[in-house]
Amino acid sequence: MPSTATLPPVKARVPGRISVIIPAMDQQDFIGDALASLALQQLKGRELEVLVVDDASTDATVAITAEFGTRIPGLKILTHHANRGVSAARNTGLENASGEFVVFLDPDDWFAPNHLAQLADGLEALDVDFVRCDHVRVTGANRTLHHAPQANRNIVLDPADDISPIHTATMIDYPLVWAGMYRAEVLEAAAPRFNEELRTCEDRAWMWELCLNAKSYAVLNAPGVFYRRGLPGSLTQVFDDRQLDFVNAYAGILDMVLDDPAHEAHAPKALRQFLAVSCHHLKRSAEFPPALRQALRLRIADRLAMVPAPLLEDGLAQLDAKRRKTLTGLRPSAAAKRESK
Repeated sequence: MPSTATLPPVKARVPGRISVIIPAMDQQDFIGDALASLALQQLKGRELEVLVVDDASTDATVAITAEFGTRIPGLKILTHHANRGVSAARNTGLENASGEFVVFLDPDDWFAPNHLAQLADGLEALDVDFVRCDHVRVTGANRTLHHAPQANRNIVLDPADDISPIHTATMIDYPLVWAGMYRAEVLEAAAPRFNEELRTCEDRAWMWELCLNAKSYAVLNAPGVFYRRGLPGSLTQVFDDRQLDFVNAYAGILDMVLDDPAHEAHAPKALRQFLAVSCHHLKRSAEFPPALRQALRLRIADRLAMVPAPLLEDGLAQLDAKRRKTLTGLRPSAAAKRESK
């Protein structure tokens, strides 16, 4: 049976071991598929460690996970006695992972049998800090292959070089942390933790930090991760204040690039993402409760007011007229709402 005790932080890394971190809260309907895919991995002699971080589940998630103890010898269950969110669950996994390589898997997704071996082979052969890959989106019975934006495959690249340009999708616009494999020692220095204050958009902030601080990566032709979409309970279907966390995420990203002269050149891309995501949420805010819709507008307006004027004006000028009007219209309306209070 796997251990259910919270383990102490691991300092030594086991060469060749792959640590898979699965944050899980009330995932009894899906986690069996995720774990079954790990039990079937063809690792070419490598060792597997699976860290399921139970984030205070109230269903059969832990019981189902425990049933895989004999099929996955490296399975461990780490327990949060109170719900702390996906960022904290991933951090608990990182703190306890003992493998040379780290992979993230969401509990409602799964891997093809050769997926982890392909990623590890590429990472070792190219001697890079991390690798990324394409993925398959699963919506009901439909499966669609989605490619990572970088067309150059199986070659060593600088992750910071693939942040720009602003007018086209780049790898920084592909913040799927589960679509890749990472050297644990690199994460310790480059991106050691997810921001636990972020309930959404935590993957974007983490990926920016990694790409700014790591030295090398590659994109592999290894589309072996299957990503379920449109599930009930997904945060994209929930209309509460968690939807506003993207503003805080991009506040941190913008501060990160603007505070460091070495990264300042990436500020236009960070702002472009923030403006685009803001427009997306404003468009769908017609579905929000009125108070949440108003809070969204005020939060975006406040952040826009903190962006250096030349950078903001250049960023707004890059948008189409409709989105530019939507965002510029927030500033006076936000100010008027405050004056009326």
